[in-house]
Amino acid sequence: MEAVPEYFGSLVFDDRVMKASLSAEVYQSLRKTIEEGVRLNHGVADAVAQAMRDWAVARGATHFTHWFQPLTGVTAEKHDSFISPSPDGGVIMEFSGRELIQGEPDASSFPSGGLRATFEARGYTAWDPTSYAFIKDKTLCIPTAFCSYSGEALDKKTPLLRSMEALNRQALRILRLFGSDTVKRVITCVGPEQEYFLIDAKMFEQRRDLRFTGRTLFGARPPKGQEMDDHYFGAIKPRVAAYMADLNDELWRLGILAKTQHNEVAPAQHELAPIYTTNNIATDHNQLTMEIMQKVAARHGLVCLLHEKPFAGVNGSGKHNNWSMSTDTGSNLLSPGDTPHENAQFLLFLCAVIKAVDDYQDLLRISVSTAGNDHRLGANEAPPAVVSIFVGDELSGVLKAIEQDAPYEGVEKTKIRLGVDALPKFRRDTTDRNRTSPFAFTGNKFEFRMLGSANSIACANIMLNTAVAESLRIYADRLEGAEDFETALHEMIRRTIKDHKRIIFNGNGYDGDWIKEAVEKRGLLNYPATPDCVPHLLDRKNIQMLTSHGVYSMQELASRYEVTLENYCKTVIIEANTMVDMARTEIIPAVEAFLLDTARAAAAKKELVPGCPCEYETGLVKRLSGLVDQMAARTGELEQAVADLSRAGDIGSEAAAIRDRVLPGMSQLRLACDEAETLTARKYWPFPTYGDLLFGVR
Repeated sequence: MEAVPEYFGSLVFDDRVMKASLSAEVYQSLRKTIEEGVRLNHGVADAVAQAMRDWAVARGATHFTHWFQPLTGVTAEKHDSFISPSPDGGVIMEFSGRELIQGEPDASSFPSGGLRATFEARGYTAWDPTSYAFIKDKTLCIPTAFCSYSGEALDKKTPLLRSMEALNRQALRILRLFGSDTVKRVITCVGPEQEYFLIDAKMFEQRRDLRFTGRTLFGARPPKGQEMDDHYFGAIKPRVAAYMADLNDELWRLGILAKTQHNEVAPAQHELAPIYTTNNIATDHNQLTMEIMQKVAARHGLVCLLHEKPFAGVNGSGKHNNWSMSTDTGSNLLSPGDTPHENAQFLLFLCAVIKAVDDYQDLLRISVSTAGNDHRLGANEAPPAVVSIFVGDELSGVLKAIEQDAPYEGVEKTKIRLGVDALPKFRRDTTDRNRTSPFAFTGNKFEFRMLGSANSIACANIMLNTAVAESLRIYADRLEGAEDFETALHEMIRRTIKDHKRIIFNGNGYDGDWIKEAVEKRGLLNYPATPDCVPHLLDRKNIQMLTSHGVYSMQELASRYEVTLENYCKTVIIEANTMVDMARTEIIPAVEAFLLDTARAAAAKKELVPGCPCEYETGLVKRLSGLVDQMAARTGELEQAVADLSRAGDIGSEAAAIRDRVLPGMSQLRLACDEAETLTARKYWPFPTYGDLLFGVR
């Protein structure tokens, strides 16, 4: 049996393979491209392509593809074989530098938000050498960016790379002010924790809502849910353990640093967490992880549900985006350090994040906006839709002392004068973790907890990287021109704390009083639904910030607005149409069949027992008959609400109509159907129940 270190990354054209298969000159040139962004010449590209082809073919690959991340939220790939005809009638295996560097998929069939018309089909994929190529299903997959014929980004990778570069530029300016001349690059690092559900595949196939939408649209609560807290961190069931072992094996071969696995809070819910890596690679790896989770589940007779809220009444699934900034010399910029110099630098970067989150709360909320995630945010399982930062009591005390220019009364009284006195030594884990906080400082990183489980992490990190870059730009502009650096630094940090302390909240985010305080007293933003927040993407301040750093063009931002709302509308319309279909063709007929048989049973009982009032049967028939009428009426109303969307006029109005009319109509139909389920004999119910689904995997 192979040991993990022997096969880890065996399907990845990583640095080990490049060093072994490329000449020293080619290898050094490629490393400069990866680390410094130096343009790759065609000779080097051809040499890399040849080595990549030989390596892939030796491992059974027959095709290659440019693997990219369009605005669908999933990955895309078009496969071409390595074969080319030879003069003797056979074939040879070829792969050129030109094929490595650039591909040409159809750009008209992907979401573009108006950037491309249907008849304008040309688009390009461009190799991203900062993310290693890998083999999947006998295909060499080359991570690429995706753009239109006219150059606009049509994917999630391109803006992410731009945002990483924006933060790098501004962070280097700050580090130079602190005398860090050896640092060449600042890198954002991410570790995304991934939650998911596993259910039996046979049950999945019997539910049209799961097949069409990824979540249950109907379902009465079972007698037991997550009340006993017995599933969280509980013993992993053999069938699930076998799945996890198989999943780890595949992920490790692809160089994905899957580290932690456990049962989550809800029945049938689990979590996988990786070790940190660079922002770009972490995003690629997370997309791969979600794909492989589903593929491996199928081999085990299971289905992996990545929807943010597949079941009502139990926790939904999130994705915790653990984010930090590190230098190429190995220094974590969010680690407090042990010297006054490090303390001041840490506090400046910490304040840059605090300022960024406060200034661009709306962009962070927009970055996690989907129809599915709207069901989860604000429930007692996920952070509220109001963005706030948790820093813990001890660090809050430090910030307060700086703001008031007063001694810090912690372990010892210390007057904090940045660049002169050291911060009081405080442990990295200074307080309990706050699982209700949307954005929590956890020692040397921030945990952004608002992402939904099916989200690409690219969007959240694009906004976070760029917002922090903007804070650092403002700081650098001020400090570079300061007559007295230490005085200017101290005053700027003090002013940041004073101006942005409203975003810091260490309490219970689930408390209704907090939402009231956040909005009414602190002036924080509260956008419960996607149609509430997405229009603010095009607010002047957001356009100015994102375009000034070159992360998006105005046209690209307008396209993201269109695509996000269009995806929201299409998702809910599919769900509503599925509900209408299931109610009419499955649920109502099933309830009527039981109702009729119950009425017949009452008639037969009266014959056997003359004078019997049959109160149970009569009452049940009346109640079910009324529910059938309700279901029929609400189905018709929902169908009409969807039909009326055609008159909305624009995508913003359509999204608002869905929020205000379609979603309430879906809730009303569900109430009647779920009540009917609790009254209908099990043998009549047309599909597996919540109890079957949540407790069906043993």
